[in-house]
Amino acid sequence: MSAAEGGCHCGAVRFVVEPPVNAEEAPRTALCHCSDCRRCAGAPVVGWTAVASSTFRLTQGTPAVYRSSELAERSFCGHCGTGLFYINETVLPGLVDIQTATFDDPGAFPAMAHIQAAEQIGWMKSAHELPSFDRFPEF
Repeated sequence: MSAAEGGCHCGAVRFVVEPPVNAEEAPRTALCHCSDCRRCAGAPVVGWTAVASSTFRLTQGTPAVYRSSELAERSFCGHCGTGLFYINETVLPGLVDIQTATFDDPGAFPAMAHIQAAEQIGWMKSAHELPSFDRFPEF
């Protein structure tokens, strides 16, 4: 893996993730269905890529921080509102969880699992069966 860059929608906050030095630092990507992630993102599921804190650094701007629970902080762009990072040293020690879609090349981080599926919205179980359109359909 080479360095991976990303940032918010407006470009005010940018970050880089350096290549891991060992297998334990390899990024892990999951699709989270928990109600906290869904409500914070306003989406039915949120892709997260957990990286070693030692490989992550901000390169531009300072994100706003929202303490979403006693143990967790969610960072987002204070200008455009893009959700960016999740840090919880109790549950994910030594990791920064990055919203996968904020990478410049999110395709480089394919999902490895669905997590918190017990909280999945019921209709997500069959969402893959819906019609698919390359662009907006003409109804």
